[in-house]
Amino acid sequence: MADGTREEKLKRINESIRSFPDFPIKGILFRDICPILKDPNSLTAVIDLFEEHVRQNHQDVDLIVGLDARGFLFGPLLAQRLGIGFALVRKRGKLPGPTVSVSYDLEYGKAEVEIQEDAVAPGQKILVIDDLLATGGTLNAACALLKKLQAIVVDCLVVVEMKDLNGADKIKPHTVFSLVQY
Repeated sequence: MADGTREEKLKRINESIRSFPDFPIKGILFRDICPILKDPNSLTAVIDLFEEHVRQNHQDVDLIVGLDARGFLFGPLLAQRLGIGFALVRKRGKLPGPTVSVSYDLEYGKAEVEIQEDAVAPGQKILVIDDLLATGGTLNAACALLKKLQAIVVDCLVVVEMKDLNGADKIKPHTVFSLVQY
């Protein structure tokens, strides 16, 4: 557990996020979470606040599913704290063995995400985690993928939410818990 109140932890996280204009293309303001990973106190603050939210709102979660690739950084730490397992949703072609996939639209084309066929069981209660919610395409695809496997998505957790892009609307009826909003 990191020292400090909830507000102090949120301030620490907020101060750790860097902004890079015109990256990866002109007109985009990129929010970089790498400094959070570099600072053990900021990373602990993120996991503390996620854990607090889950323990207060979702006591019966079975599994955390992390999105490729930054969901893999936060998800296992939270899963370990909660004493539950962790599974991966990856870009198509990156997982061994039998997989289940869904395709989704991007601003510039199509993409696919997949999960190993035996990663979740029907009826399991799932938390989906990623670093950032922008337009909601990948998070929505992950929720659709889990629904296809008859799992129950109880909440989606992100460090950063870009509110003006309305990504949370795209994943309804699922809810999003975000630590920082821009």
